Amino acid sequence: MSVAHPALANSVFESPRKRWPRWCCACSAALQFAVGALLLLLATRCAAAPIELRDDVGQVLRLPQPAQRIVSLAPHVTELLFAAGAGPRVVAVTEFSDFPPDARKLPRVGGSSGLNLEAIVALKPNVVIAMESSQRAHDFAKLRRLGIPVFISQPHRLLDIATTLRSFGVIAGSEIEAARAAHNFEQRYQSLQSQYAGRPTVPVFLQVWHQPLYTVNGQHVISDVLGLCGGRNVFANLPAIAPVVSVESVLAAQPEAILSAAEVQRKENTAASGANEGEALPNDMQDPGLQMWLRWPSVPAVANHNLFHVPPDLILRHSPRILDGATLVCRALEQARSRRTSIKTKDSNSKARD
Repeated sequence: MSVAHPALANSVFESPRKRWPRWCCACSAALQFAVGALLLLLATRCAAAPIELRDDVGQVLRLPQPAQRIVSLAPHVTELLFAAGAGPRVVAVTEFSDFPPDARKLPRVGGSSGLNLEAIVALKPNVVIAMESSQRAHDFAKLRRLGIPVFISQPHRLLDIATTLRSFGVIAGSEIEAARAAHNFEQRYQSLQSQYAGRPTVPVFLQVWHQPLYTVNGQHVISDVLGLCGGRNVFANLPAIAPVVSVESVLAAQPEAILSAAEVQRKENTAASGANEGEALPNDMQDPGLQMWLRWPSVPAVANHNLFHVPPDLILRHSPRILDGATLVCRALEQARSRRTSIKTKDSNSKARD
């Protein structure tokens, strides 16, 4: 006699045409118990299995088993760890790790002023996860000499974030939750890609800060965001990943949109401008980095009122929330395209009247 799949057992039992004998019910229960025990055994073995992963700078991380104590040395790392289901294993973070809210409760072991190596060592982490930094390379080397593994996370493309989520799941033994988060990220990415594929290209200047005038090159993940939305980074070909540029070079590039990712305060009457929380905002923001460009009305971005602010946490961090920032960028560039059409129509009407 063939035995139906356990998932179909209830429908079979309730069928008026056929009822399983009692001994078959016992067999089904025993089978389910055996499968559950086998899965538990496999999960236990996987949890204790050695780990070997290559990080984003080519170094191999080796752990005897999934990490139980993790120190995060970058805000985007903290967000990724929590998204990958590793939040309970994070024992310390850096000063700007403010998302998710639970991360704010954790001890701080460093920030812009440097790392507290003594505090890190005292926490006895199984692994330290950081972003690439020439200023901290000496500290990373010292941690390694002390027997503390260091894993570098530096995604350069949006889909690298999904890969990193899966890697963090392996490191922390939370592969199932990490795989789910990675899959959701990839689905959101594909949705934006299909929505904006083939849209007319918009030359964009991405302004990280205005004193000095910082931007990013084509190797930064933000350039991937621009490309996803049909934008073109006007400084993509510069060699440095976060170069300082001159006002003259921006004027020469003639960007059609300027996006500012500076930390700014909103006006009290922002709601009256028609901009809602979480939307890309026009140049009525209290953003000196946008206001400064009003002196050059010959720049297409200024002439067409395409000056937009995007919250830095949503665009500068290599975390799942970057797709929230990407959504804002895509909307902003769509506005730029619509204004381009509007201006051309006005010009055509004006010539026709003449």
